[in-house]
Amino acid sequence: MVKKNKNQSSAPAKATAPATPAPAAAKSTKKDAKKPPPESDFIVFTNSDKDPKKRGGGGGGGGGPSTTTAAAPAEALDGPPKPTARQLIGGASWTGKLPVNLLQEHCQKQKWDRPDYNTIKTKEGFSVLVSLSARNPKTNEVTKLPPFKLPPTHVHLAYKPTALEAKHFAATYALYRVCNMKNLHMMLPPDYKALWKDFEALKKQDVKEGKAWMYEADPFQAARERDEARVVAEKKRAAMQAAREKAAADNDPGASLAGWAAVPKIEMGSKTRTQLEDLLRRETVWNPHGVVMTAAQKGAIVKEFRELGFRQSHVEEAVEECKDREETLEWLLVHIPEDDLPRWALPERYSAGVTVGATDLKREGVIKRLAQSGYSLDLCRKILDANGGDEGKAAEALQKLLMSSGAGGQDAAQEEEIDSWRSPEECWEEEMATLEASFGEHYTRTSPEVCQIRIDSVTNGPSTNIETFLQFRKSPQYPAQVILCIEASLPAYIKLSIIKKALTYARGSLQGEEARIYFVASWVQENINEIIERPGALRDVAAVSSGASEEPAYVHKPTRRRPRFPKPINWTPNPRSKLEWAARAETPGYKKMLFQRERLPAWQVRFEVVQTVNENQVTIISGETGSGKSTQSVQFILDDLYNKGLGNGANIIVTQPRRISALGLADRVAEERCTQVGQEIGYIIRGESRTGLNTKITFVTTGVLLRRLQTSGGQVEDVVASLADVSHIVVDEVHERSLDTDFLLSIIRDVLYKRRDLKLILMSATLDAASFRDYFTADNQNVTVGLVEIAGRTYPVQDYYLDDVIRITDFTPRGRYDYYDDGPSNTASSEVDPINKIIQKLGTRINYDLVAETAKAIDENLSSQQKAGGILIFLPGVAEINRACNALRAFPSFHVLPLHASLETREQKKVFSPAPPGKRKIVVATNVAETSITIDDIVAVIDSGRVKETSFDAQTNMRKLEETWASLAACKQRRGRAGRVQAGKCYKLYTRNLEFQMAERPEPEIRRVPLEQLCLAVRAMGIRDISHFLSRAPTPPEATAVEGAISMLRRMGAIDGDELTALGQQLAMIPADLRCGKLMVYGAIFNCLDDCVTIAAILSSKSPFVSPGERRDEAKAAKMRFARGDGDLLTDLRAYQEWDAQMADRSVQQHRVRAWCADNFLSFPTLSDIASTRTQYYSALAEMGIITRRFPPGPSSSSSPPTTTASTPLLRALTASAFSPQLCRIQFPDKKFATSVSGAVELDPEAKTIRYYSQDSGRVFVHPSSTLFDSQGFSGNAAYLSYFSMISTSRVFVRDLTPFNAYTLLLFSGAIELDTQGRGLVVDGWLRLRGWARIGVLVSRLRGVIDRLIARKVENPGLDLAGNDIIRVVTRLVELDGLDA
Repeated sequence: MVKKNKNQSSAPAKATAPATPAPAAAKSTKKDAKKPPPESDFIVFTNSDKDPKKRGGGGGGGGGPSTTTAAAPAEALDGPPKPTARQLIGGASWTGKLPVNLLQEHCQKQKWDRPDYNTIKTKEGFSVLVSLSARNPKTNEVTKLPPFKLPPTHVHLAYKPTALEAKHFAATYALYRVCNMKNLHMMLPPDYKALWKDFEALKKQDVKEGKAWMYEADPFQAARERDEARVVAEKKRAAMQAAREKAAADNDPGASLAGWAAVPKIEMGSKTRTQLEDLLRRETVWNPHGVVMTAAQKGAIVKEFRELGFRQSHVEEAVEECKDREETLEWLLVHIPEDDLPRWALPERYSAGVTVGATDLKREGVIKRLAQSGYSLDLCRKILDANGGDEGKAAEALQKLLMSSGAGGQDAAQEEEIDSWRSPEECWEEEMATLEASFGEHYTRTSPEVCQIRIDSVTNGPSTNIETFLQFRKSPQYPAQVILCIEASLPAYIKLSIIKKALTYARGSLQGEEARIYFVASWVQENINEIIERPGALRDVAAVSSGASEEPAYVHKPTRRRPRFPKPINWTPNPRSKLEWAARAETPGYKKMLFQRERLPAWQVRFEVVQTVNENQVTIISGETGSGKSTQSVQFILDDLYNKGLGNGANIIVTQPRRISALGLADRVAEERCTQVGQEIGYIIRGESRTGLNTKITFVTTGVLLRRLQTSGGQVEDVVASLADVSHIVVDEVHERSLDTDFLLSIIRDVLYKRRDLKLILMSATLDAASFRDYFTADNQNVTVGLVEIAGRTYPVQDYYLDDVIRITDFTPRGRYDYYDDGPSNTASSEVDPINKIIQKLGTRINYDLVAETAKAIDENLSSQQKAGGILIFLPGVAEINRACNALRAFPSFHVLPLHASLETREQKKVFSPAPPGKRKIVVATNVAETSITIDDIVAVIDSGRVKETSFDAQTNMRKLEETWASLAACKQRRGRAGRVQAGKCYKLYTRNLEFQMAERPEPEIRRVPLEQLCLAVRAMGIRDISHFLSRAPTPPEATAVEGAISMLRRMGAIDGDELTALGQQLAMIPADLRCGKLMVYGAIFNCLDDCVTIAAILSSKSPFVSPGERRDEAKAAKMRFARGDGDLLTDLRAYQEWDAQMADRSVQQHRVRAWCADNFLSFPTLSDIASTRTQYYSALAEMGIITRRFPPGPSSSSSPPTTTASTPLLRALTASAFSPQLCRIQFPDKKFATSVSGAVELDPEAKTIRYYSQDSGRVFVHPSSTLFDSQGFSGNAAYLSYFSMISTSRVFVRDLTPFNAYTLLLFSGAIELDTQGRGLVVDGWLRLRGWARIGVLVSRLRGVIDRLIARKVENPGLDLAGNDIIRVVTRLVELDGLDA
């Protein structure tokens, strides 16, 4: 605006044109607004010292119009110049960009439209709303998002004094919404940079409330995903509602009491309840993580619970101690005496003070008298029994406990000494006489040692003149102490509060006074109504008012062991290292290997590789398969360090996605460097390690390096410290975009910002270099990225498609199927061309006869040309490989070898050896042979075009391993395997049309698999904002998938709110499926570790039972011989244990064991795999500190004591608990009876009449292979089933089943919610149980005690829990279903 005025002063303006006021000009009064417009814009210079307003023509003499308009410019000249927009927003010295400019640049970069700003003026000031829009380049359709709005709690931040400031604030908020995963705030002006922290706190709250989608980098994609998810969820909700209404009307949480009649009922025996309450009094800890609720949350809870019948003061006290609504409700039900609870919270047929079936009436009378002062009945029984039935001693013990209760507790035993020349008996009689004279008819002496005084005018709300009596009992410490009781129709906690306050008064004000009863009674008379109105905190009397309330105890907080970090690298040159390397390079063996290495394409770019790595923090190396990038690049780097004398500082870690790759590369590189594996070159894989003090290059699986980083301590600084001795990290096969690889890159990117000397090298055959370069430079942290491309060394490969293969083999299929081509159909041509007819008959499934015939044709062709070389066949999975191998072994000239990740290392290495003389090697492999390994003698490839990928539906929470078409990138890699040593051929068992429709590259695994394990690993590292961390991954997962994973972790008990539980900490460390890990942790705690580890190993492998199609009935009968009606997994366990016993028996030869396996339809290799997996799990459990031994008990450790075998109900409970929330509800039909001589007899229901329901899928069916398929009932009061896998075919089937009872559900499943209408409990949000609400509270508290026991066990692995009270109570609850023995 200053610039504009300058222009106006330099040229005459039209007389009729009004001057344009500056936006930042001084405020104008209404009087000024009425002035006529000026006729000129001339500036008048004057030396007058008069009022400038008068010079401006405001009302004085005729200055003329020109003097009127000169006022503002004259003031501008006299005062400081007006600030520019940059100065106003950024400050006087700001030279950077402004928020509006940064947002505009970001929108341009993302190819979005210009941001749209809408300015609103209110009485609070100016506010601006910004909205984004984008145009679809194909359809030209414009998508406009709703404006970015702050929540009501933060909207005050948006109000600014000027529209300009409000606009830049809105731009800053919009930038945070789409760029919060970047450090963009570093480029903002200071005031707007500070807003970033406010927005981070807001985001944290939004993510907690399930609104992580608001902060996606691509808001348009997030909006589309939400719309799609909303449509799918709506359809699913409608379908599920229809299914539930049809199948089980009582699944509606809002059903009436009649709907609850059919659900299982829980009961707890009185002895069992007493034991549990005694345990909880010692062990319960509320809100162990110290979570503080917001004022809004507290207010909502107070309002809700007050309406449910609780006293407001009680709720206000509870919300200050508890972490959330559910814990607040539990706290109230534990601490409030039963006579003051709302009616809905009491058990059925509750009557205060009534004992059913009492046989000792005298004892019950004493208990009732003790309890009339407000003490818990159960506590009175316990204290009376502990004092040998002496009423006086019991009353004294109760009062002592009352005085020690609460934050201000006192020790009742520490009474002052009263110096009196009279005996206690004389003092007592004298005081009784004084009381009788003072109180008259209000005084009554009920017994020689008890007196009673009536208190008048007692009021409690609408109730007036409540009959109230104070009772004083002579204690053994009299006159220093008296026992005070109260009898009145008042709530228990109020009576206890009166007693405690009166005794506190006596201690503080009546020191040394002999006749204190008179003063105490008088004080109570004066203050009782005030105490009733304000009784004080419930906590102060809770230890005696409720049988389950906790005693004051020390809370044990586990100490986290600080890991030992390696020493930083010493980069001081060492001439000796250089000389030793020079000497080794001159040896004949090394020169021979060097000659072979020089023939690889990678050798031609060795100097470029070294230079790029030295000059950049991140290096991306791309090269075709066989170029030598994986074996040579790390050697170039190491040799360069040797030449500089820095060899001692070299420590290069190379990650591989598979074990076979790590082993194969370690062997190859060690051979090329003329050394043994374990010396200069080593490897570490799960369960196996070969490294030494002089190891410079270590090949590891990605999971091994991740585990090292996860156990470092949690913070980025800890991760940096754990890598202090690592000079280079090489991540190979990045193009596969596995879950572990993306997680690793997310961690290492932050490490690179902290440690500038660490080098990261990414290697891949088909790497999208640009996307990874952008990923590492996105945060503007000055990370430099270099690119190196290695030319391939492959011979020409000739392609043959399905129609060509059919012509070559003259193949005719035996079955008829519809072939999935997705290309334009031509019926006329198919009728003419017989090849098209054959293609249509082949179908989408793999035809193994065609595979065998193709291999035979290739062999004949190569043999006719007298060419050697092997054939590589790509199939999707292990089952397909086994079937193809069986078909190929029919040809005697074939040497058939399977290759997949499940094989043992020695079996995998067989594929590298040449075939026996006179035979041709046929390798049948999964995609493990695409890039991870190189088999040198392959000359032909048969590509099925199929691959098995894990897909996950976040809406239904179902995981599927589906066979699908491979990507073009994968098929290109498969094709390249045929041209490694000579010109080759690739036989593609799919059409050209289908190849055109293949995806260019596979979708990253992070977007198609469940994320529970990943989210848990992130949280275990100390990262609280899981969604934010994952949003910074190379390809962020869907927000709904992350939210679902976090919710699942809460339901599993791994996360409590936002805090990691002790169980969760252990699950994050175990290299196994979360469900298997949970089973093993519980096994270690409940003394049935071996059985639980075996079941986990079975689940990680597969069931040892086989079921040949032609002998299915025999196989089922053999399996049922091991069944006891307790589920599939315990059946598998018994079979394994019997096999293991025979293997341990040295007198039984292995061929007899194999024959036994064949007779019982058991797979000997599968049983061996299970045994191997058990060993790995024992090693992992020992490494994490939960057990002491690293190997399972067995033949090799016969001297070790036998493992404790748990009871079947407990083992069932632990097995079922591991799979929560994968649970089904069993719905039995109506009972039927038959008449007999002894009366009516209940009939077992038919198996087909029993129905099963899951939360997400409605009705489900037991898989025919299950041992429970024909079950007519279940032992142990089982009302639920857990399942490990769900399969959706013609129906939704569940497999690997374990039945369990209601207390297993309560103890080990999802969150327990209390029905506030008094109908019972709701577990995991959908499973209902009828029963007393306090039972649910007690069990919920017991869960926390179990979690702390896990923490103690980890701290002290040698801790013997065999006789632990917690274990005993849990076992009793499960075995007896809550009842007394």
